[in-house]
Amino acid sequence: MTTVGEALITLLEAHGVDTVFGIPGVHTVELYRGLARSKIRHVTPRHEQGAGFMADGYARAGGRPGVAFVITGPGLTNTITAMGQARADSVPMLVISGVNATDTLGKGLGFLHELPDQRGMTEKVALFSERVTEAGQLPGALARAFAVFSSSRPGPVHIEIPTDVMVKPAEGIAAVLGNAAPPAPAAAIADAARLIRTARRPLILAGGGAKRADAALTRFAEALGAPVVETANARGLMHRHPLCVPASPSLQAVRALMADADLVIAAGTEFGPTDYDGYGDGGFVLPPNLIRIDIGADQLARRPVTVAIQADCAPALGALLADLGPAHVAAKDGEVRAAAGREAALAELRPEYVAQVRAVEAIRDTLPGAIIVGDSTQPIYAANLYYDHDRPGGWFNAATGFGALGYGPPAAIGAALAVPEAPVVCLTGDGGFQFTLPELGAALDAGAPVIFVVWNNRGYREIETSMLDVGVEPVGVSPAPPDFCKLAEAYGIEAERLTGVGSLAEALKRARAAGKPRVIEITVD
Repeated sequence: MTTVGEALITLLEAHGVDTVFGIPGVHTVELYRGLARSKIRHVTPRHEQGAGFMADGYARAGGRPGVAFVITGPGLTNTITAMGQARADSVPMLVISGVNATDTLGKGLGFLHELPDQRGMTEKVALFSERVTEAGQLPGALARAFAVFSSSRPGPVHIEIPTDVMVKPAEGIAAVLGNAAPPAPAAAIADAARLIRTARRPLILAGGGAKRADAALTRFAEALGAPVVETANARGLMHRHPLCVPASPSLQAVRALMADADLVIAAGTEFGPTDYDGYGDGGFVLPPNLIRIDIGADQLARRPVTVAIQADCAPALGALLADLGPAHVAAKDGEVRAAAGREAALAELRPEYVAQVRAVEAIRDTLPGAIIVGDSTQPIYAANLYYDHDRPGGWFNAATGFGALGYGPPAAIGAALAVPEAPVVCLTGDGGFQFTLPELGAALDAGAPVIFVVWNNRGYREIETSMLDVGVEPVGVSPAPPDFCKLAEAYGIEAERLTGVGSLAEALKRARAAGKPRVIEITVD
């Protein structure tokens, strides 16, 4: 007899899932019944939050939904932080959990892992949360999840299966496979093209929704002669292109560049304050003449817009270019405006930020094509302000949006498993690393050759600076770090400690050549 738990594995395989991240428990044993004989790889984190962050990193790097298996109650609550990060950054994540037996739900009888309303709690964070109560509901629930991932603005989806349903017979259950796609560019294309034809100083804002549209974005920008300002999640697009402005819209120089434009085309950006008003000064002004491209109708409705195009970025940009035709004349000064914007933005950074950006550039230049996964640490904050990465989708971190500390190490493991041919560097601080430090063991188990670069300034230096900036005496910002090298060695992972970044390039080369997890600790003042 095939059980619901076994059928779940078969259905996930049919949807193209090759990896799941999870910690088994007594409530999910049945979900594991068919796993050992399947082609799906199981990766065991050391905490369910790590499972969620690994699924997030896997999805961002590989372009496929990340999947987590977690137990009822505490397993799911531990995962909710990662789901919040995925919701904020539109990352496709499927979380499958157990839940107590059907006839006990909502009665408060004190069963193991019981919550008053587990699904009600989760649906506040997930795009949707669905309970499967019969075998025949499982294919539809999975189909709805994967349809959301492929056709609209993605995020976390939760499916829970009661323990008594997991063991029910599920003979003959087949996957419901669809071809759900984003809406095709429609009539709004012509309206947008008319605006573009009359613009003399166009500018493009690229967000995370454009990160897989590098070629289309480049052709479009060149045809318009438009500078391209990139938010943090868009970095890696148009690397070193003369029209690229890899700088935060929170900087005054970038805001001035935007204000000078007579038309702004926003591709795949939600205009979130952590990108557009990072200093909280209220100085960002939504462009008055705005074409906005977004896959989500809800996003398009949230802010005033001149023309809204609901579509994925690449086909929308292609449709606009086709409507403009080869006769369209590009603005002559786009590269000059972009160069001036880059120069002014970099000049706006404090000297210590520039030094930290140079450290990140050293990682990029030493390991070309690397995926750099960041935590909330000083070099990441600095590079989110100004940094040009060399791989589309190869720069992401949790320092914007939801801002979950401890994201970097497990997300980097997920990225390394999704794209095993690419170098993967986790850039984390000593404070953030301690949130998810045990995931070093998961990296070793999974054979994920992540290079963990630990920026050790002995505390939460960015928070300390924020306190000092507003006249607050720093409290609680100096947790003593452990000896990271000894901890790594306790896991059987080689480590080395650097004083400053002078020899970082050589250490990175050694770590990459090792082909297995390594820790590089950088002690800084």
